[in-house]
Amino acid sequence: MTRRLALVALLALTACPRLDPMQRQQKYKAYQESRFTADGLAMMHPPPGTVPYGPPLEPAVATGRGPDGKPLAVMPVKIDAALLARGRLRFDTNCAICHGVLGDGESQVALNMSLRRPPSLHLYRDRPDGYIFQVISQGFGLMPSYAHLTVQDRWAVVAYVRALQLSQHATVEQVPQEARQRLEKEGR
Repeated sequence: MTRRLALVALLALTACPRLDPMQRQQKYKAYQESRFTADGLAMMHPPPGTVPYGPPLEPAVATGRGPDGKPLAVMPVKIDAALLARGRLRFDTNCAICHGVLGDGESQVALNMSLRRPPSLHLYRDRPDGYIFQVISQGFGLMPSYAHLTVQDRWAVVAYVRALQLSQHATVEQVPQEARQRLEKEGR
């Protein structure tokens, strides 16, 4: 009887989750402080040269720069309704908080920023598309990097920013003829 009790006790101890070394090991979770890293955060960016998962991207698509090292003048991805919808979603989630839903730099967060308010994105109409992509990827001034967004999402945000800029600065001549006629009939 004692052997059976000893065997049952031994089996119970081996199945005990508290003895699992994976649960007892020292580890850090994302967003925890760490005394081992220079910035004091446990979560780190992948080391330089890390190979991303998935098919390789063309350098121009991945960096927003051409072979000459200058920002691309025009986006290297196809612009369609799905890309613009994705760009709007990502913009509203990540950018509108500071830059405002119209991209004009007017938001509640911006009003409370004491050092420097986010600029209106409409001031950057003359900048190449690759420049905006690089700012999203690397950050600029007080704006942090948004490289955690996929490359496709960053280009989608660029497309949506261009749509916002066009919506605020389009001329009558840029409106398609059939839309102009419809507006004239409605008396606008």
